[in-house]
Amino acid sequence: MATVLVPLAQGCEELEAVTIIDLLRRAGIEVISAGLDDQPVRASRGTVLIPDTDLDSALQQEFDMLVLPGGLPGADHLDKDPRIQSLVKAMATKDKYIAAICAAPKVLVSSGVLENKKATAYPGVLDALGRAAEAEAVVQDGKVITSRGPGTAMDFALKLIEVLVGKAKCDEVEAGLVR
Repeated sequence: MATVLVPLAQGCEELEAVTIIDLLRRAGIEVISAGLDDQPVRASRGTVLIPDTDLDSALQQEFDMLVLPGGLPGADHLDKDPRIQSLVKAMATKDKYIAAICAAPKVLVSSGVLENKKATAYPGVLDALGRAAEAEAVVQDGKVITSRGPGTAMDFALKLIEVLVGKAKCDEVEAGLVR
């Protein structure tokens, strides 16, 4: 079974976090949500999320994919966390999937993972870091997958399902969503 880690930082975008976790679980993927500390996470619009565990505990296991939800200041908290930076670099070294949406691709820029890779993000995020952003809703370049924002969260999550467990399972999950 594929395993995915979704770190949840204070101020994350709840629509992205919940959509990613929900759709991947519908596909039978083991998803672990981990707070940067052991507190409930107050997301960017005030929704309180209760992570499955804390990041230090989650880091005791291996994952097939790391998915970083965006939102501000959540993406800034992820970017400044040395454990997240180390994890992003380790996942890249191990040739594992790394995905980020909205403002979270900034973490991939600062970790060096987006070097020579196509990517997208919330409008202006990559530009502010001296990077051009692709216009597509979801961009995959090798094992790095990025997406633009809350409005693309469902397409992003479906792409993650497709790369982890295949097109047939992705189609099955999408059919159940009645899009």
